[in-house]
Amino acid sequence: MDRYIGLDAHASSCTVGVVGPSGRRLQSQVLETNARSLISFLKTIPKPRHLCLEEGTQAGWLYEVLAPHVQEIVVAGVGGQKDHGPKSDKRDGFGLAEKLRIGAIKTRVYKGLGEFRVLRELSRAHGMMVSDLIRTKNRIKSLYRSRGIATGGKEVYSPAAREKWLKKLPASVRPLAGILYQELDAIGELQGEAEQEMLSGARTHRIYRILKTCPGMGPIRVAQMLPIVVTPYRFSNKRAFWAYAGLAVVTRSSSDWTRAPDGSWERAPVQWTRGLNRNYNRVLKQIFKGAATTVIQRARQEEPLYRHYQQLLDGGTKPNLAKLTIARQIASITLSMWRSKEEYNPAKLTTK
Repeated sequence: MDRYIGLDAHASSCTVGVVGPSGRRLQSQVLETNARSLISFLKTIPKPRHLCLEEGTQAGWLYEVLAPHVQEIVVAGVGGQKDHGPKSDKRDGFGLAEKLRIGAIKTRVYKGLGEFRVLRELSRAHGMMVSDLIRTKNRIKSLYRSRGIATGGKEVYSPAAREKWLKKLPASVRPLAGILYQELDAIGELQGEAEQEMLSGARTHRIYRILKTCPGMGPIRVAQMLPIVVTPYRFSNKRAFWAYAGLAVVTRSSSDWTRAPDGSWERAPVQWTRGLNRNYNRVLKQIFKGAATTVIQRARQEEPLYRHYQQLLDGGTKPNLAKLTIARQIASITLSMWRSKEEYNPAKLTTK
């Protein structure tokens, strides 16, 4: 008989709930959060085993160590409204097991990394350094603004111009500015090293050299995208890929029907709200929107994507919507190139 296992993981303990195929609760156990204890417990449960856990800090590690010991493992997304009823670790464990049994997991988080396991960590390190660099720059500008000093462009960060800028600050504030500048230099150096490590790791994959030929998708964007997508076969078509990247257009309406004079139902003349889907991978959306910006600003006239953008503008499309169209096209091209393992060929491009 199938066994459905819900795992509620925390930093020091994991609560496990096991249910049978009929939904009957079979057992519950509190275990220490370490691989040996969890694997030993799983081995006591008859096969086939189906395991469900929530997305969280330990989800990637738990997926990696427990996947070989179960027939199915599902990482459930945490999005949506919380249950405001009674709550405990035991209830959560059995709840996950029951949702897996009846197929009620709304969002399944993909955790397989395949050959991109190392690149994933290198990409995370690069992302952290970029985020810290931006945060430090914002602190420096904020410090000047707090003293009524307009900073303008990027000169305020330049080592050659720092003395000039520091003199504009009161003597009491200069030590803080000096420390922030030291932090900026240190993080900038680490960010450069992290970028080189990430690119070196990406070059070991053949698909990296292929996807890099796509317009707008430079070395850094491709290196960031590979460990996020992992495989193009996760997506049944380009629309599923658009939704994952936050580029899918959705419509929202309410009170769609009204009574006609003859008593029948007819559609009400309501205004439909259109927008992009809200459940998506943030980094992937930044990658494709950034790629679209690069095509718009730097591509030559002979590039079909750039010509299509100009055609959209000439046809009356708003610039932001035209940019979204180009981003969706780049995502589709990337997915197709990855599947076919062929370099970008503008002659094959259609703008439909």
